[in-house]
Amino acid sequence: MMESLRQVDHFLTTASYVLLVLMAVPLGMTLVRMLAGPSYADRFVALDMLTGVAVSIAALTAAATGRREYMDVGLGLALFGFLGTCALSAFLERKERGRP
Repeated sequence: MMESLRQVDHFLTTASYVLLVLMAVPLGMTLVRMLAGPSYADRFVALDMLTGVAVSIAALTAAATGRREYMDVGLGLALFGFLGTCALSAFLERKERGRP
């Protein structure tokens, strides 16, 4: 029984490290879109996606290391990302209406 639990733990850790490496692809693509986006809306969507990628990286790091503190980091990132998206969307809406 304990041997099978160790195998599952080893598989979970290995899979988490592999997925952490694979998360570099969407992270890079999102950074490119955020820096080179032709409009503000593209940049805001990229920032929101960047927050989602960062939250998933925090969750994978928590799974790989076994430390719960990374889940708190992910929760904080998600909260700030949501508030930032709401604020930036309000800014974009006001800018389209022509108000400062």
